[in-house]
Amino acid sequence: MQIEKVVNHIVDWLKDYATNAKVNGFVIGISGGIDSAVTSTLCAKTGLELLCIKMPIHQAESHVTRAEEHITQLKQRFTNVRDTRVDLTPVFEEFKTEVTLEGKQTTVDMALANTRARLRMATLYYHAGLQGLLVAGTGNKVEDFGVGFYTKYGDGGVDLSPIADLLKSEVYKIGEYLKVPDSIMKAAPSDGLFGDARSDEDQIGASYPELEWAMQMKDEGKTADDFEGRQKEAFEIFLRYNTLNKHKIIPIPICDIPNNLR
Repeated sequence: MQIEKVVNHIVDWLKDYATNAKVNGFVIGISGGIDSAVTSTLCAKTGLELLCIKMPIHQAESHVTRAEEHITQLKQRFTNVRDTRVDLTPVFEEFKTEVTLEGKQTTVDMALANTRARLRMATLYYHAGLQGLLVAGTGNKVEDFGVGFYTKYGDGGVDLSPIADLLKSEVYKIGEYLKVPDSIMKAAPSDGLFGDARSDEDQIGASYPELEWAMQMKDEGKTADDFEGRQKEAFEIFLRYNTLNKHKIIPIPICDIPNNLR
């Protein structure tokens, strides 16, 4: 990958899109992870306004620390970067008092995790609307189009996706080029939706290098029968997520009404 040219291409794309949309710049949620760090740095390089928002909800301290470190670095490097903090913990707790928490605990936990992401999406769009900004998404190609590892209308609710055609390994290469803090480069990827430090691999059961490999194998027409041992296991994990989350990966289905019924 020609890293410098890819970076310049994304920055130019962002700038052109924002200019054509007649907006002032971008708003992005900063999680302390590699994807939001790379995306926010790319947005900052456009020279347009960038509002970085921290939105903790019972957040693991390590995530908060990394987010603060990254924002501090960004503001030192770019004069067009601002930041704010919106503590959504009270909102989340109030929400829990108004809905039923009955049911299988794992199901309730997942529903609440997705609620966190949707509260953050609403917060980003609130600030975007007030200040004439676009919500920049942070999903990469494996998450968005491989396993669908994001919340529908949560972190998946964005105006544009600058890094959605990059594999996770490519995001790391760009992060190194952009001088993303080492603490973020070395941290295990995590969605931060459960209030602890569990990683994406803990949840999915496979690492991003394994998922990238499986995604490539699927594109080449391979099946689980072509592999053995851990490769077979990782490939089946990928296929399971790819199938279950197809409703996220493909466009929302529309019921077309035949002309003879109109």
